[in-house]
Amino acid sequence: MAVGMLGAHAALAAGGGGGAGGHDFLLPILEALVLVLLAGRLGGSLFTRLGMPAVLGELVAGAVLAVVGRVGLPILTGPNTQIVLDTLAQLGVLFLLFSVGLESDVARLAAVGTSALLVAVIGVVAPMLLGLGVSAWLHPGHDMLVHWFVGATLAATSVGLTARVLNDMGRAASVEGRIILGAAVIDDVLGLIVLAAVSGVISAASSGRDFSPASLALIVAKAAGFLVAAVFIGRWVSRHAFSLASRLRGEGILLTMTVAFCFTLSWLSGLAGLAPIVGAFAAGLVLDEMHYRVLLEREPHAETIEQLLGPISQLLVPVFFVLMGMAIDVTAFARTDVLLFAGVLTLAAILGKQACALGVLDKGADRVAIGLGMIPRGEVGLIFASIGRTLHLNGEPVIEGATYSAVIVMVVLTTLVTPPLLQARLQRTGGAPKG
Repeated sequence: MAVGMLGAHAALAAGGGGGAGGHDFLLPILEALVLVLLAGRLGGSLFTRLGMPAVLGELVAGAVLAVVGRVGLPILTGPNTQIVLDTLAQLGVLFLLFSVGLESDVARLAAVGTSALLVAVIGVVAPMLLGLGVSAWLHPGHDMLVHWFVGATLAATSVGLTARVLNDMGRAASVEGRIILGAAVIDDVLGLIVLAAVSGVISAASSGRDFSPASLALIVAKAAGFLVAAVFIGRWVSRHAFSLASRLRGEGILLTMTVAFCFTLSWLSGLAGLAPIVGAFAAGLVLDEMHYRVLLEREPHAETIEQLLGPISQLLVPVFFVLMGMAIDVTAFARTDVLLFAGVLTLAAILGKQACALGVLDKGADRVAIGLGMIPRGEVGLIFASIGRTLHLNGEPVIEGATYSAVIVMVVLTTLVTPPLLQARLQRTGGAPKG
């Protein structure tokens, strides 16, 4: 059936079956892609010039497009345009989590030490409980599972900005730097397990199944088991798959095998009842350059997997963030209840990560700096929010318009405040930038 649909679409795109019918199908998609890609690039470039993360510019660009669409200028026209853009955005998320996994190191995960482990665990549990409390306090009429999901959006840390500040100041190898970067790897894993658990419970509730501690334990065990199996079995599969691929001839084999490996684990993750992004992260986590070194050496212009995937990610990931920006209800920011929720949620997000200091056991480590380094939510928080919009409970989205807008504000603010606060703290404790 899928082949038939693809064939029908190909015939339309070629102009078959009714002349202009193919153009009617394709033209709105092309128009929307041009707008989304250019808006994302312009927004990202502007915010980069201002010293802020490009992802925030892409969000703002999407919000601007949404406003333009609401005042009468159609943006996403045509019955298939939204489907195509959503599909490209979801592929972008897979590549994003795959890249996060590539940047992580299983060996470092196993050797981060007790402090990093405690920092990660406290940094997931404390913000989640605070976020749950804030949501339950300000929205008492919502289902408790909604409050749990809002809390989950505060759990994960996006440490890219922190890593940049640490590198710029020559502190990446310091005690604080090693604890933050090590804890971030564990934080990613725990965050994905939390997402899988909360999403699974909500999906079960929406289908009429009663909640039980046993069902929650099963979901957590499934998510943890999948990641563990991916690390051990996936490494063996990866090594042998790339060894077999090295016997093939032609260009682009390394890129093809890499994408296929990522999509395979994403697919298996979906079959296991987990979000496909869990599989994409696991794929990046287990890939090692030793697995594909033969292919790498055979390429005429040898590039690492990160370099090969760069152009694809740069094309697809901004589509995801622009679409997230377009989903923001700008009018919600005129409501005092939304602004109050966003402000208190941001405060909970910051205080929750400051609780990480309780897990630092190393003598002489700057606990405040470590807490500050764990604050930013960035891309991971946005992915959580986007998944919440697709989940439904009692016929309503788990993350509805006003809550979604408040979560976006929390992500933006925690991302913006971290670099200056961390830099000021490290300078005060002797971390002046290298000259």
